[in-house]
Amino acid sequence: MNLPTIDDILAAHRRIKPFVHQTPVLTSEQLNKLFSCELFFKCENFQKVGAFKFRGAVNAVLSLSDIERKRGVATHSSGNHAAALALAASMNGVKPYIVMPETAPAVKKNAVTGYGADITYCKPTLQDREETTRRIIEKTGAVMVHPYDNFNVICGQGTSALELLDKRDDLEIVIAPVGGGGLLSGTSTCVKGINGKIKVIGAEPLNANDAWKSFTSGILTPSVNPSTVADGLLTSLSELTFSVIRKNVDLIFTATEESIIECMLLVWERMKIIIEPSSATVLAIIKENPDFFRKKKVGLILSGGNVDFRKLPF
Repeated sequence: MNLPTIDDILAAHRRIKPFVHQTPVLTSEQLNKLFSCELFFKCENFQKVGAFKFRGAVNAVLSLSDIERKRGVATHSSGNHAAALALAASMNGVKPYIVMPETAPAVKKNAVTGYGADITYCKPTLQDREETTRRIIEKTGAVMVHPYDNFNVICGQGTSALELLDKRDDLEIVIAPVGGGGLLSGTSTCVKGINGKIKVIGAEPLNANDAWKSFTSGILTPSVNPSTVADGLLTSLSELTFSVIRKNVDLIFTATEESIIECMLLVWERMKIIIEPSSATVLAIIKENPDFFRKKKVGLILSGGNVDFRKLPF
């Protein structure tokens, strides 16, 4: 299996740089005191479409051949990747076909429609998502751009960590959320490629802990009916992301729903920035494992800020 390298991520960054926001790295003295460590937040909630997913989507679109561009792109996603691919495709004159579960948050459905995509709704099961996408690809000839099981997507996602380490080369730990594993795969490849001494940690909801199970057992173990407020982390690892994570990640910690919600609120209140529950997992694992992080310099990738304000968890 061909796994991404730091050179692939550097190439992706050169490719996508004109299209993406170089998001800020923010700090909070209040949160540093509260958690007894130095926290550096890479704010992908300020990325285009409000999530890191735009990086991987635009890298995948820009990597298409001329023939592939004419056929369009297709994917299935509960929201952030759908919006990211819709915008990345539309910006580059490529037709996007998006499959979304009927239960996707309204804010994410509206965003995808706003970026000019054709949406086909399906039942909220992985089998139905994949089957519906397969039918669209058969009908249109569109190129599949998977939300995380895609080499170019992973390389694009790793560029966020590249920018983080460019700003802070003294970090001892970098944390990224893990759902399907695209962000954690790209992050870990980048961090270990630059400095192997930095620990890379995945943050996952306890109620959707397939990555933790897979990582600790060494056997790829998909989720069964995960239920978490962190709706962006419901998907399971793929063979590709599992292979990268096993190679490059040091630990995966889980966090309870209560900790995720509490930390989401903390960031809103203390930093005055909007993050979604998936982002809050990176702070929630510090809350639940204080001794591990005490007095360390920690980089945290805030994956996105797309929240349905009519359904806040607090």
